[in-house]
Amino acid sequence: MLYFAPWKITLIALVSAIGVLLAAPNVLPESVRASLPGWMPARTLNLGLDLQGGSYLLLEVELEKAYDERIEALDYTIRDKFRELKLLHKRDRKSGTITIRLNDPDRADEADAALFKLSQPVAGRFGAGSRDLEIARTAPGVITVSLSEPAKEAIASTVLDQSLEIVRRRIDALGTREPSIQRQGETRIIVQVPGLQDPKQLKDVLGKTAKMDFHLVENDAAQAEAFQGRVPADSLLLPQDNPNEPQLLVERRTRLSGDRLIDAQPGFDSRTSEPIVTFQFDTQGARIFGDLSSQNVGKRFAIVLDGEIISAPTIREAILGGRGQISGNFTVESANELAILLRSGALPAPMKVVEQRTVGAELGKDSVHAGEVAAVIGLAAVVVFMVLTYGIFGIFADLALAVNIALIVGALSLLQATLTLPGIAGIVLTIGMAVDANVLIFERIREELSAGKSPVNAIDAGYRRAMATIVDANITTLIAAVILFYLGSGPVRGFAVTLGIGIVTSVFTAVTLCRLFVALWLRGRRLQTVPI
Repeated sequence: MLYFAPWKITLIALVSAIGVLLAAPNVLPESVRASLPGWMPARTLNLGLDLQGGSYLLLEVELEKAYDERIEALDYTIRDKFRELKLLHKRDRKSGTITIRLNDPDRADEADAALFKLSQPVAGRFGAGSRDLEIARTAPGVITVSLSEPAKEAIASTVLDQSLEIVRRRIDALGTREPSIQRQGETRIIVQVPGLQDPKQLKDVLGKTAKMDFHLVENDAAQAEAFQGRVPADSLLLPQDNPNEPQLLVERRTRLSGDRLIDAQPGFDSRTSEPIVTFQFDTQGARIFGDLSSQNVGKRFAIVLDGEIISAPTIREAILGGRGQISGNFTVESANELAILLRSGALPAPMKVVEQRTVGAELGKDSVHAGEVAAVIGLAAVVVFMVLTYGIFGIFADLALAVNIALIVGALSLLQATLTLPGIAGIVLTIGMAVDANVLIFERIREELSAGKSPVNAIDAGYRRAMATIVDANITTLIAAVILFYLGSGPVRGFAVTLGIGIVTSVFTAVTLCRLFVALWLRGRRLQTVPI
């Protein structure tokens, strides 16, 4: 146990040096870090919201809107199908339910079969055989259609997953560092952005659905009737983003959806130098856009964003290639914000801000200072105790502890893990736990000496026989840290990460590095007693 081959000594020294090198940028001024050579590590710890301040938002996804969109899309599909079968007399959509009145009650079975074909199977906890539509006859010749519970469950799960990803993309596009985005319950999302002191910008980016659709504008005669209060059922009267412009009547049917966009960038019009947003469709979107423009030359089409018309140009010629631009009353900032929203994708359902907090930097400084004081006091107490209790062996343990702290900080910097106040607690706890293995070993050495063994044999036996206890104790703690990481969230995960890394590094420094110090100290010495 006390013999180390030269390659092992080199490997241990290399691991320790790398840990110190990775941790060093955290104590260097920013000006020094900026001047470091490119090959040297320059990453530092990412401080969480509770340490450096920032913005906190609790968002709630309005799932009812997602259900309504599904029902609205189904409404048009049913209309087209039943007209084709010449079954439809009248239909009505209200409160998530479509009511269909047949022109011939005797053909109700045929209508049921057609609706069943329009439904889709849904997998989930309701088991196989579940469909996404509930079809019921409420009276002779009257059929109601609504979403089934399995369908709502599947939509809710999909919407939450998509919302999480889109929120993450939008925040990343803002250039913020290490945001924390996590799901809470069935309908809520927690967003924490360290270092961002302006929650308004965050709300502006996350609060917009950014659902962009293309609709054809109705003719002048229909516009005139709409202004007199007669809006057709298959049309929408929408406002324009410029309050000085009148509302426009557009087809309710969406000709092309913004989910076909693959890119959007801010730019400037080459003729007027005004800010614009250019966009690019995918292959299928480009084909639909080309067909739409070629079949409606001379007509206007409206680009609708979140229920508001942001542009309504006239189609002068077929637009092929899938490229276009949006012009309007943009500033450079608003054009860039719209490009970010379109690039990130539309939220599948609107979100509202339930809670908003701004954590000041002063609170973070107080937390960091309190953590530093706790760490220093804990470290000093451990160092003094080990030296007073075990003499030179305690000094070896303290040196290994210093390397252990450097390895923890270096690993967190390398992984770019976010350090929170519970994470600091994990480091402080690790400082105390790091010498546990040394205490076990040193006490075992004392027992072997009391049993009459020679100094070298006692030291060797102490390390060998304490190994099983050390491994068992640290494995059980590591299992607890892993469980905390997978089942916990936010601060609990931060604590689990630092605790887990600390366990691995403390075993390395206590069992391997400290043993190497003892082995090097023993070389060339003929001990009669062990100063422990």
